Amino acid sequence: MSNALLSVKGLHAGYGRAEVLTGLDFTLDRGQVVTIIGPNGAGKSTTLNALMAILPSRGQVVFDGVDLADASLEARVMLGLALVPEKRELFGTMPVEDNLILGGFRAMRQRVPNWRGEIERVYELFPRLKERRTQLAGTLSGGERQMLAVGRALMSRPKLLMLDEPSLGLAPLVVREIFRIIERLRGQGVSILLIEQNARAALEVADHGYVLETGAFALQGPAQQLAGDPRVIETYLGAARKAS
Repeated sequence: MSNALLSVKGLHAGYGRAEVLTGLDFTLDRGQVVTIIGPNGAGKSTTLNALMAILPSRGQVVFDGVDLADASLEARVMLGLALVPEKRELFGTMPVEDNLILGGFRAMRQRVPNWRGEIERVYELFPRLKERRTQLAGTLSGGERQMLAVGRALMSRPKLLMLDEPSLGLAPLVVREIFRIIERLRGQGVSILLIEQNARAALEVADHGYVLETGAFALQGPAQQLAGDPRVIETYLGAARKAS
């Protein structure tokens, strides 16, 4: 229990009167990669937006021992939550390196020594970003934009990195590269909450998985076990196989 970095109990969230999440319970241990898979409209992105206080929610969220009941979005960022949104939301008219420096806001505010040195770690993970460090973010390819979004989040040295559909709209070759990076981050002990439609790729890199269907978890368990579950194979992996 003491190893839990994130503990969520009875999470309800939605848009106006439309409730999307109907009481989620899940945990994520330090150093774990946990994935939430499921179809469009199931509430995957809503879950992340509720955790970041972008959306109002009900339920208990405890992060690194702190109850986030009254914590604002900025407070959650300062505590070490980092979200890479589905739309990436980069500053397109600014160079790659300036986008990364802005990502270091938390480390700068907390006066972390040599926080700018984190850029070199990001460049080591994403050599292509180093090649394009002076290029405007808006002129990057889709894959490069995703790399920059992840790199910018890593600049804050987050305790939990939350990725919302990192493979969305990317070519298969680029998707494989993104998931190789996720595996590498996992090897470095980075805790990750991964929201993905690409169930096969997500379950390959995750330790534990949850299947979200219409606002509630239909299945959960160790990722390898879920990958072998007949229902997951038929509904998610089978569909992925047909599409590939």
